[in-house]
Amino acid sequence: MKAIGIVLAGGNNNKMRELSNKRAIAAMPVAGSYRAIDFALSNMSNSHIQKVAVITQYNAKSLNEHLSSSKWWDFGRKQGGLFVFTPTITARNSYWYRGTADAMYQNISFLKKSHEPYAVIASGDCIYKLDYHKVLDYHINKRADITVVCTRLPKDEDACRFGVVKTGEDGRITQFEEKPIVTDSDTVSTGIYIIRRRQLIELLEKAAEEVRFDFVKDILIRYKDIKKIYAYSMDTYWNNISTVEAYYKTNMDFLDKDVRNYFFRQYPDIYSKVEDLPPAKYNQGSNTKNSLISNGCIINGQVENSILFKKVYIGNNCTIKNSIILNDVYIGNNTYIENCIVESRGTIQANSSYIGEDGEIRIVVEKNNRYVL
Repeated sequence: MKAIGIVLAGGNNNKMRELSNKRAIAAMPVAGSYRAIDFALSNMSNSHIQKVAVITQYNAKSLNEHLSSSKWWDFGRKQGGLFVFTPTITARNSYWYRGTADAMYQNISFLKKSHEPYAVIASGDCIYKLDYHKVLDYHINKRADITVVCTRLPKDEDACRFGVVKTGEDGRITQFEEKPIVTDSDTVSTGIYIIRRRQLIELLEKAAEEVRFDFVKDILIRYKDIKKIYAYSMDTYWNNISTVEAYYKTNMDFLDKDVRNYFFRQYPDIYSKVEDLPPAKYNQGSNTKNSLISNGCIINGQVENSILFKKVYIGNNCTIKNSIILNDVYIGNNTYIENCIVESRGTIQANSSYIGEDGEIRIVVEKNNRYVL
């Protein structure tokens, strides 16, 4: 594909509460064995984009470890490859990234040294499958300056936490509001953009000259009446995991057989870093219903409507309902957990009880250390 890829994965979000204390949002585990960023990278690979930059910043340690080898997404090649950019102090600049536009501007040499005519910009915290070829064809046919991939939200979902757009009959964006207080539109930006590479360089340099840092507010919204900005409609599964509620709902969606088949049984595939772990072990007395159990887990109790990530131990007489247990958690005997997200690498002591009440998702963070000398 005649485009380079840019994945924006450096943002911080306090709406994830304790879950963002130790990792970037793009590094959040999803669907048992994946990370959120795997979906954007897999889409890039499946669209034959061979050169991809991932821009990281906040709590990037686990994300950088996950991206330590490009082979999992088939970017390990002589031409192109996977490039990870973190903030760098130079003689001219000592700032962290001050926004999405500034993050790209500080790495503008990546754009200038590339030869592909187009750039595909995507967020690292969204769960979806998309052929960027189709978006590029739409972009070229419309002779657009910028194309924004948009989707319509279900009626019960709040559009005000996204960029809300309205379009004319020809698909051109006429209104663009970033996280409005109220809105009567259910069409939102997915954070995926296609733009000509040279034009992106010009817009980033202009924004930096004017001390503007945000790609949406200072480029898309500011230029919407000057540049031809079109909306590409996406009608397949898409979700953003930037809040605890959205993260919980997205993972629970994978308990639906149709969602699992769409992502993991239908071409193209979703790729991720693979660990050498044994299959899950179900000991005598265990009982599992409608759950995703990852490799390396040992189950001795009851698990229902839940997702267990890698290397989770469930003790005897435990009950886990409607919950997400992140990687490498030890749960002691006789423990009851319902409507919770249990943070990774924790130890839940025996005879404990954690329940999320009144529709709230409770986050359980236990600092009991199993790795003592």
